[in-house]
Amino acid sequence: MPEPRLIPIVELTMARLREFLREPEAVFWVFAFPLLMAFALGIAFRQERAQEVVVGVVRHEASTLGQQLKDAKGIRVRTLEPGEVDAALRRGQVAVVLVPGPPLVYRFDPSRPESRTARLVVDDVLQRQAGRVEPIASRDETVLAPGSRYIDWLIPGLLGMNIMGTSLWSIGFSVVHARSRKLLKRLMATPMPRVQYLASHLLARLVFLVLEAAALLVFAWLVFGVRPAGSIALVAGLVLLGALAFSGLGLLIATRATTIEGVSGWMNVVMMPMWLLSGVFFASSNFPDAAQPIIRLLPLTALVDALRGVMLEGYGAAAIGREIATLTICTVATFGLSVKLFRWR
Repeated sequence: MPEPRLIPIVELTMARLREFLREPEAVFWVFAFPLLMAFALGIAFRQERAQEVVVGVVRHEASTLGQQLKDAKGIRVRTLEPGEVDAALRRGQVAVVLVPGPPLVYRFDPSRPESRTARLVVDDVLQRQAGRVEPIASRDETVLAPGSRYIDWLIPGLLGMNIMGTSLWSIGFSVVHARSRKLLKRLMATPMPRVQYLASHLLARLVFLVLEAAALLVFAWLVFGVRPAGSIALVAGLVLLGALAFSGLGLLIATRATTIEGVSGWMNVVMMPMWLLSGVFFASSNFPDAAQPIIRLLPLTALVDALRGVMLEGYGAAAIGREIATLTICTVATFGLSVKLFRWR
């Protein structure tokens, strides 16, 4: 009786899945670590005091607050229209908003360390300018509503960071590990196209992506009450597109690397700038204007901004078209280059 014909890409994908499940450490980093990180950061996120606080001042014809704070050291002022206040706080573009009075209103999210710091810094500047003889009457107006809290802003960033990290490491390590063990050299003797081999890594990654993303989103919903304002289907589509983009990048890094140490170094070189610049823990808009064009080109920036747009603002696909285009171009370009540059040896 003839043996059933095997489909290379299916068999390779199944092999990748079995290989992953046999590594407890990999399962931990993909599934357990993001949940632990979300829990820890959601309860008590700590960071060093910023050198400069970004303060929003609501435009008012009779107010001189903006001018008073303009020359103060360590403060950057952004003038806001009344209807822009909630959006600016929600997106992390300002740490605190001043609404001219009397009384002067400080509007901020107390769960954000930078917001609490900004409130104290600004109040200190204004009170000193007033001579502290007749202190300025003021009151706090805290932001606690779901959708406007720091944890609501943080979860999309953590989701994007996790997609980037697990996609790059799982695929890059798998390819280089197979090369170092001479497994690719054996596959070279088969008629299997390199496209199918590389595509099998992408497909295996997507299988676990569904569970990985769902676990973090469900955890955030149950523990912190984080609910997407926009379409769940669009969030799922962005997660899929982001995984494809970073999986392609992982394949590209691994096409010529021959050692685990070598691919680890290149992974860190690629990921470190995105960790710092792409707005995972604080808004990327706080970086200098000269750096913004470069930051906008980073795939993690596109993914995080798109996820926040849908989850916080309820945006549709048209409103995040630029981010979708960035991730699509990254996917096509990296996978195409990977196929062209890949070597079995």
